[in-house]
Amino acid sequence: MKKTILVLSAAAALIISGCASHEAEVKAHEQAEHAAHGDEHENHWDYSENGPAHWEEFSQTCGLGHAQSPINIVPGKSVEMNHQYDLSMHEDIHTTAAVIDNGHSIKVTPKTGGTITLHGEEFTLLQFHFHGKSEHTVDGKRFDMVAHMVHQNPETKQLSVVAVFFKEGKANPMLNSVINNIGGEIDVDPQDLLPKETAHYFHYIGSLTTPPCSENVQWYLLKEPVEASKEQIEAFRKFYVDNERPVQELYDRVIESN
Repeated sequence: MKKTILVLSAAAALIISGCASHEAEVKAHEQAEHAAHGDEHENHWDYSENGPAHWEEFSQTCGLGHAQSPINIVPGKSVEMNHQYDLSMHEDIHTTAAVIDNGHSIKVTPKTGGTITLHGEEFTLLQFHFHGKSEHTVDGKRFDMVAHMVHQNPETKQLSVVAVFFKEGKANPMLNSVINNIGGEIDVDPQDLLPKETAHYFHYIGSLTTPPCSENVQWYLLKEPVEASKEQIEAFRKFYVDNERPVQELYDRVIESN
């Protein structure tokens, strides 16, 4: 009888240990997802009272990092692209996506993400979100809006962000769908967000542009902008007009151009 009780106790202990281990695993995965989306501190930091000048209080990397984003791109000072890191985009995926206002931006999370390939490695689209003005500047000038397409390598967890600049012009069908369905779900093909020309871009190593400002992010800034109407830009800016981080020091980083 004693042996039976001991065996049952040991089995129970293993089950409890296994459950605790699984819960820890789930929690770690959730934290990694929040970090990947740049949402780890979304209830605290902002762009006003707790704005960029205070972000070091939420993550020291925001204040002490030497590979921070965004930056000012000076085309004349860029170097030729290292073709091992050429960008290949495969975003043509017809799926549904949740559209939310997360307190910092309008974020779109596809149920199934497309992919990009760089350095022979595949990165999956996690989400894309919008800023009321571009965070990166080119020769000191901001674009009217920008979309950041956040991708992650499922093996290494490294992030890569593709920036799509917007300029005022014709109405953008995808932007209409996003603006009119905040808090809901839309049918989406992320490829519709891209310009016709995706072979030319700037590339550098930077960070998330929001806390925790994690570094070692591969940034690709497409040179050809897409268009959005004046009305669409104004509609978006009713939600966010100044949700952009100031440009950061380049330090010894190199900007590549393709």
